Amino acid sequence: METGIFYALLSLASTAVNDFVFKLFARKKRPQGFFIAIIGIFWFLFLLVFQPVPMDIQVSSTLLCGCLSGVFSAGGNILLIASMRVLPAGACSTIYRLNLVPVILGAWLFLNETPSPFQWAGAFCAFCAVILFSMAGREGNGMGSGKRGKVVLRAFIMVIAAMLMRAGMGLSYRYGFQHGACREWVTLINSLFWVAGGLLYAFFVERTCRLQALKAHHLMQYGIISGVLVALAVLFMALSLQFGAASVVLPIAQMSFLATWLLGRIFLREKFSLFILLALLCGTAAVLLLSL
Repeated sequence: METGIFYALLSLASTAVNDFVFKLFARKKRPQGFFIAIIGIFWFLFLLVFQPVPMDIQVSSTLLCGCLSGVFSAGGNILLIASMRVLPAGACSTIYRLNLVPVILGAWLFLNETPSPFQWAGAFCAFCAVILFSMAGREGNGMGSGKRGKVVLRAFIMVIAAMLMRAGMGLSYRYGFQHGACREWVTLINSLFWVAGGLLYAFFVERTCRLQALKAHHLMQYGIISGVLVALAVLFMALSLQFGAASVVLPIAQMSFLATWLLGRIFLREKFSLFILLALLCGTAAVLLLSL
């Protein structure tokens, strides 16, 4: 097997398992802010040990890219976890991974990149996938009727907002790397924003100020596992791009939502329907087309 594809598959596996860990964490009421902060701490430590960082860098572009993408990354994942409290892991993971659509649109509008006909077709497939998942939610959760319907609708809005923030992270990366930002330092800065963002969320949104909350429902264990998985996903993605063509390895890594759905189906008995099958097929087609 080609080395780049091998690392892309490892990145896929790390991302899929991490999304599933997010879902397991979200099943019970736990301090989400502290969870995000713990992930950031262990992500930072892991990269610091296993990823050498150069000292000769363009400071201004690296800081700008790191800070912008850090805000989008931390905020998007906070919203993703919150949406998983209501929606199936597969649905959330699929919609979140379709961030390629606003990335391509943003690159077209702001970075003078021209999407191909295949990418426009992929954007349409992505739109269909989101609509089909919303129909599955309406069918399975009573969306559109009563209090439960409002909760499900709010969760869909949150996961779409998370997807848009993830796209903002991708656009920040593109802009920063075009202007000489250092990838190693950018990912380290991102992890620090998870720490800061998680603590701010805990103190000002959840009103959780007591460190005793770290003992709640295996919070520390979930945070450590997820922190290592996030770091591995980032590291394996970087290695896949180093040894393989981006047009080959990026679509493979983005397919993690299929594995996340399978884990949710096997271990959490998440519902399956024709709408979900069609949504997964549209999501797969979207990722493939958007990567051409």
